[in-house]
Amino acid sequence: MKPHFYSADEYLKETFGKKMFRLSLDAGTTCPNRDGSKGYGGCVFCSAKGSGDFAANRSTSVTLQIEEAKKQVAKKLPKNGASYGYLAYFQSFTSTYAPAEYLRPLFTEAIQHPEIEALFLGTRPDCLPPEVLELLAELSTSKPVYVELGLQTSKEATVSYINRCYGNPVFEDAVHALHKRGIPVIVHCILGLPYESLEDMKHTVDYICALPVHGIKLQLLHVLKGTKLADDYEKLNQKHAFFCMDRNNYINTLAELISRIPAHIVIYRLTGDGPKNLLIAPTWSADKKRVQNDIRKELIERNIIQGGTTPLCNPNPSCYTN
Repeated sequence: MKPHFYSADEYLKETFGKKMFRLSLDAGTTCPNRDGSKGYGGCVFCSAKGSGDFAANRSTSVTLQIEEAKKQVAKKLPKNGASYGYLAYFQSFTSTYAPAEYLRPLFTEAIQHPEIEALFLGTRPDCLPPEVLELLAELSTSKPVYVELGLQTSKEATVSYINRCYGNPVFEDAVHALHKRGIPVIVHCILGLPYESLEDMKHTVDYICALPVHGIKLQLLHVLKGTKLADDYEKLNQKHAFFCMDRNNYINTLAELISRIPAHIVIYRLTGDGPKNLLIAPTWSADKKRVQNDIRKELIERNIIQGGTTPLCNPNPSCYTN
């Protein structure tokens, strides 16, 4: 009997016939709630690199970034001669926040690279104007294109606090517009946002899964140096004081949420590991192997997955999507 858990590793092997590795790239864009178009400072959890702390150097060409990123994942490649492939992932800031004529040569260079088998784009739902949507639809006729949208939460009070700068209807419209063009949508959801309860997180997951989405990323909240979130975390007597979830609470919460996700929705992430030089809390998340093992044990005990050594999700660097 197939477990009620559709991992990214499983989906990618089914789709591409082999193990796939994401190469984190940078389109040189910024974000509308950084440059004043929507707001300033970015989302409260976002680092100075726009969540692209693992991405290649934006000052070089896409082709050179791909070569640089290949070196970064080289240690993870299979040693037994098994086949593998690469996915281009424009990860930093908001990768579609630019005119289509600027984005076209960048995305085309990536998708036409002989070693790249699909294009993944991290972006905001309010940065997908018609001309960009048409560009993505055009590119998808060459190789698969996936769009990752950073919803994070559906709770309006939290939306305001994290400085997301767009409402839920904007997200819904973007999901439907992409789905209409046959472009799979992956949605980011942060667990453990300040003052959110388990019921709030359940509501967000249910909200996401009720839409025509392809996949979901469940991301542990990280407090990183240099962010507004770090300021609030360190001022425990202030209005937005909060505490990060401990390991057991997070894993139990994760298991509760996974059990609500329909079997056809691909789970791309279960936690995350922020850059160790920036990570303030929770420090337990830095022990990646232990966290993954503890998650596996809990999911097996709850009969959500079967035993074995199959990866729970595609092991790629952690980051938020704006």
